[in-house]
Amino acid sequence: MTYEELVRQVQEAYKDVDASKVKEHLAIQFNVEGEAAGAFYLEAADGKVTVQPYEYYDRDALVTTKAAVLEEIASGKLDVVKAFLTGKIKVEGNVGKAALLKDIPVKKPAKAEKGKNKKK
Repeated sequence: MTYEELVRQVQEAYKDVDASKVKEHLAIQFNVEGEAAGAFYLEAADGKVTVQPYEYYDRDALVTTKAAVLEEIASGKLDVVKAFLTGKIKVEGNVGKAALLKDIPVKKPAKAEKGKNKKK
């Protein structure tokens, strides 16, 4: 997986989701190590989520992890709090705000939806 593919996957997972449970502005930068290395940010404001392939210097938290872990979080297979507690992600900055990611739902991957459409 490339960095661009990873960012696209995370963008798709959070595209048009309802982030209204997050009542305050949230800005988290993700630093990806190993495969697909790079930095991107997720911002939640006014019930909407934006994911962009840039560093975010005025962030609430910096999350460092591997691409495979982000894939699990973006697909809904891994809870961000569990990822933190098991050492799969490292958080610098406001850990409480980083935990707000658990309040933002992710879309199920498109592959799961294709099977449903074939039956129609």
